[in-house]
Amino acid sequence: MAETLKFNPRRRRLMTRRIETRSSRQDWLEGFLRYITSEIRLADNSVMAYRRDMEHFFRWLGNRTIQQLRTHALADYVVWLEKRQLKEASRARHIVSLRVFFRYLQLEGAMLGNPAELLGSPKLWERLPKILTEGQVRELLTAPEAMSDKLWQRDRAILEFFYATGCRCSEIVNLRLDDIHIDEGYCLCTGKGNKQRIVPLNKKAAAAFHRWMKEERETVLRRRKVGEKPSFRISGWGTETARESKVPWAFLSFKGYKIRREAIWELVKKYAARIGAPPAISPHTLRHSFATHLLAGGADLRQVQEMLGHASIATTQIYTHVDMTRLKEIHAKFHPRG
Repeated sequence: MAETLKFNPRRRRLMTRRIETRSSRQDWLEGFLRYITSEIRLADNSVMAYRRDMEHFFRWLGNRTIQQLRTHALADYVVWLEKRQLKEASRARHIVSLRVFFRYLQLEGAMLGNPAELLGSPKLWERLPKILTEGQVRELLTAPEAMSDKLWQRDRAILEFFYATGCRCSEIVNLRLDDIHIDEGYCLCTGKGNKQRIVPLNKKAAAAFHRWMKEERETVLRRRKVGEKPSFRISGWGTETARESKVPWAFLSFKGYKIRREAIWELVKKYAARIGAPPAISPHTLRHSFATHLLAGGADLRQVQEMLGHASIATTQIYTHVDMTRLKEIHAKFHPRG
């Protein structure tokens, strides 16, 4: 009988490999980025942020040796970040990135301990999210106009989707045609860590998307370069309105390509300025407004958590502090001296 092979799940110990030269540090960085992408399954934007944080760390590191670093030395790195006038939230993220990086080195056998574990993070103040009133939202959703905006139907559909679904900007960018089910009244959103969730789609958002598809999208597609494939069929539109598209993305740029996050930020800022909203308004403001208005209307906190795609309900609870009007009404209605 053939000898049974034993599988050893332990990783190779790499204590002999030093992380000193610039080339070896770059190798370790690339390995770390693959680790957080494939094993931790962080979102693309998070991976980019981790890369920037580690590049800052290597810049500070200079000629020091990573394996010889201790907590007191890393404390100097935190001071260095503070001198660069980074905000508390940014410094806290740098420290988290460092902890995960050293954890990766431990898993690879390059380090025995994690000196970043004992680093203290800056104390962050809990800031209430900025929201729009229902009247401001109505103005914003109708701000794109045929006379002044090239793709006004697309822009209206994007704004409607933000407020109807509470999606993040990256989720709107990555939304595909086959994720949108008009007849059933929902769309499938892919959030952080490639986690998918089903979010209801109201009639106004569905109608705005239908107008974009019918009146503008075909014109936009003609601007693409010839010979691009594959072809996707749109689901949930009924046999009489079913059509085909050469690209899978729900929202496209003026030239028919996948729309960029930066472009969506720019269009939200543009229409917010048009209605006289504060300059701090962003796509995330519509997500905050979505959640706050749902809770103000009596929605259950757990249901809002599911629609937002929050892993913890503690993240969703911040919206209970925003709508003071509803709290005052409840107090006035039920308190003996209200």
